[in-house]
Amino acid sequence: MPSGFEGDIPIEPITLHGRDWPCLRQFCVFMENHVGSLHQLLKQIEQHDLRIVALSVVDTVDFAVARIMVDETDRARASFELSGWNFIENDILGVELPDDQRPFVSIFLALVSAEINISYTYPLLYRRNGRGAIAVYVDDIDQAGSILKDQGHRLLSEKDLLADDEFF
Repeated sequence: MPSGFEGDIPIEPITLHGRDWPCLRQFCVFMENHVGSLHQLLKQIEQHDLRIVALSVVDTVDFAVARIMVDETDRARASFELSGWNFIENDILGVELPDDQRPFVSIFLALVSAEINISYTYPLLYRRNGRGAIAVYVDDIDQAGSILKDQGHRLLSEKDLLADDEFF
């Protein structure tokens, strides 16, 4: 029997895209730090009908790194590869802000209490049921995700970025 089939029913390949895996993909795009570099990058992304859901830029004198999340990672990856941008991908947690007077403290206290290092964070253009969300890059993503879920925090998946109901 050929692989990928069970009886007469084809078995779908398992990929990260579309799974309810509580992680998001972040692209770190490297570029020279000169006038127009960021404009060219964003223009290309938007020309391919990709919706930017997060953007953070870190720059130095000679180069910059744009941390970008989009609604469709597979299409973004293909676009970056075809255009020759230097980039890497990594996993990052998307955490919905809790309905709390101190939502950031609630999230960060859970991680710090477990001695998980928070390298950086930035906001997501995400809103559902009146709640926003943040991206959090940590040194141990699996442990951080478990701790946050155990303490009642909602983690976002790529599916959530496609189904965002308040920014369309």
